[in-house]
Amino acid sequence: MSAAIVYKPLTFAELPAWNEDDHAAAFKAFRKSCERVLASARERTASDKVPPPPAALVRACTAAGQLPAHASKDAAKTFFEENFTPNALSHKGPKGLFTGYYEPLIHGSRTPQGQFKTPVYRRPPDLVNLVDETQRGTVGASLTHARKTDKGVEPFFTRAQIEQGALKGKNLELLYFADPVDVFFMQIQGSGRVKLTDGTVIRVHYDGKNGHPYTSIGRYLIEKGLLAADKVSMGALAKWLKADPERAKKVMWQNASYVFFRELKGTEATGPLGAMNAVLTPGRSLAVDPSHHTLGIPIYLSAAGMTHVNRAGGAFNRLMIAQDVGSAIKGPERGDIYFGSGDAAGRLAGVTKHAGQFFVLLPNEAPLRAQAAQTKVTPKKTPQ
Repeated sequence: MSAAIVYKPLTFAELPAWNEDDHAAAFKAFRKSCERVLASARERTASDKVPPPPAALVRACTAAGQLPAHASKDAAKTFFEENFTPNALSHKGPKGLFTGYYEPLIHGSRTPQGQFKTPVYRRPPDLVNLVDETQRGTVGASLTHARKTDKGVEPFFTRAQIEQGALKGKNLELLYFADPVDVFFMQIQGSGRVKLTDGTVIRVHYDGKNGHPYTSIGRYLIEKGLLAADKVSMGALAKWLKADPERAKKVMWQNASYVFFRELKGTEATGPLGAMNAVLTPGRSLAVDPSHHTLGIPIYLSAAGMTHVNRAGGAFNRLMIAQDVGSAIKGPERGDIYFGSGDAAGRLAGVTKHAGQFFVLLPNEAPLRAQAAQTKVTPKKTPQ
C-alpha cells in the first residue's frame, strides 16, 4: 500500500530560486504533455481501463494552448503561477532521491556479423500486458506482462532463459550488438540510438518487457561485498561488468527483467518517448512513481547538493514535467531525470544520486490530495 501524502500549499515565492529558473523551457515540455492529455480527454471510450486525466489538468492544458509554444520566460512563468499552486509533500515514505537516465548511442548491426553477435528482440506476439504500462511501478513484485497460451497466461521467459536461447529461431531479432553489457544498460534506459554498419543512425525504444520484477544489480553487488556502496555508479558498474564477461553474465541474470524494443520511424524518431508517448525533453522530463503522481503534472525539484548539473554550479532548482515511469522509481519523492542523448548525458546521469525535495504544482481547482489518475497511453513505452 502506498504511503498517504499530505499536500501543504505554498506560494511560488517559497520555492527555492523559483524566479531564476527557465520557465520557458519547462513550458515547452509541458505543452508536449498537454497534447497527450487533451487527446486522452477527447478520445476516451467506455472500455478504457485507465482513469481520465484530472479535469483541472485538462483545463490547464487548454489554457497552455492559448499561448505560443515558444512563449517567453515571463509569459511561461505567469502561466504556471496563474494556473497552478505549488505544494510541499508530507508522507511516511522514503526521503526524496533523484537519479538520472539517458539515451545511449551504441554501434550495432541489422544482421549477425563479426563482433555483432548479441541480439535484442522485438516484442513477441504472445506477450500480453497484465497492467497498463503507466501502472508498472505500482504492482510491486507482481508480473506486469505474461505469455498468452491456449490455457490462459503464464510467466514469460526470464532474462537468463532468453539469453540462453529461449527466443532463438522465432525471427524476433531486431538488431545485434557487440557487448551484452551495452545491451543491458540500454534496456535499463529504455531507449537508444544505434549507429549501424553503413553509418546510418536509428532510434529504438521500449516495446514491452517480459514482466518479471526489476532487480538492481548494483544493490546485488553491494550485498555480496563485490562493490562498495559509495563506489557504485553507472560507470563503475559498466567497468566491473566488462572486466569479466562470464562473471558479468551471471550477475546480469540476477535481474530477471528483460526489455523488448522497436525501431522508431518518421516523426516518432525525433526523440525518445516517455510513458505518455510524448518526446522527452533533456533536463525537463521526469520519471515518477505513477501511484503517487499524475503524468503530465509539473513538479519543481530542489536538491542543494546536486551541483554537477548546472554549468555555473550551485544547487539544482528546476521545474520538471512528469512524463515517464520506471520500475525502479518508487516513492512520493523519487524522481529520475532525463538528461538527453549520448556520452555527455550518460556521464551526468551516471553520477546523479542525490537527496532532494518535490514541490508538486497541482492545477488550480484540483483537490489538494494525491491524484493517481493516469493519462491514456499506448502500452508500449518506458524503461524497465
